[in-house]
Amino acid sequence: MAAYSARGVHGQVVQSLGARIVGGAVAEGATLDVRALGEELDVSLTVMRESLKVLAGKGLIDARQKRGTFVREREHWNLLDADVIRWRVEGGAGEELMRDLADVRSIIEPAAARRAALHHTDADLEALEAALGSMGRAQMDSADAAEADAAFHRALLAATGNEMLARMDLLLEPGLRERDRLVHAHSAVGDPVPSHRAVLDAVRDGDPVRAELAMLDLLAKAVEDLGRLTGDPAASRSSGGVR
Repeated sequence: MAAYSARGVHGQVVQSLGARIVGGAVAEGATLDVRALGEELDVSLTVMRESLKVLAGKGLIDARQKRGTFVREREHWNLLDADVIRWRVEGGAGEELMRDLADVRSIIEPAAARRAALHHTDADLEALEAALGSMGRAQMDSADAAEADAAFHRALLAATGNEMLARMDLLLEPGLRERDRLVHAHSAVGDPVPSHRAVLDAVRDGDPVRAELAMLDLLAKAVEDLGRLTGDPAASRSSGGVR
């Protein structure tokens, strides 16, 4: 799910309350005093209600007669929502989230690369090449680099020829974008183009084994890059079994 894009008062209220809930400042099961929160944030009840609807859509809160508005248990949160992911990172859970993402990617993407080598079309190759070109041009711009990386992995999933696999971008992309935002904001990481080029070349050559291995190498490098930023040199040995 895309991040909530409203700016101004609504956006500020959603950001403030969402970060409090996800960060644990407001506990699961806690009842929200909507009127008091509105006074604290200096906004009207109308603004509060509209903002709470957004948070309800992310699975964070609910309302019941006699109980009022309350924070739902974590099992109901949309942990794939872009805002929820960002709030988790801001709340200090970034390393845990990135480990989970590495696990999920290690299950999905090597198999997707193998299948893409067997089922890609010329249009798929063009989309992958375009994304790789954008990645090379965006080296100094973290936002553009994150967009190019997302486009490459989205195109790879589409190249599998499997519509359900193609929609796995909804699962992977929010976390991938947050990871890229963290990684590409630092100059300590390496050039991502060669590892992505290796995947594309194997897919173009129709070599499923090489494509799978290239993706495994790409994922191992991604974990190593993140490990350098978090100070965890063992990350590549403990995340997702990608190496």
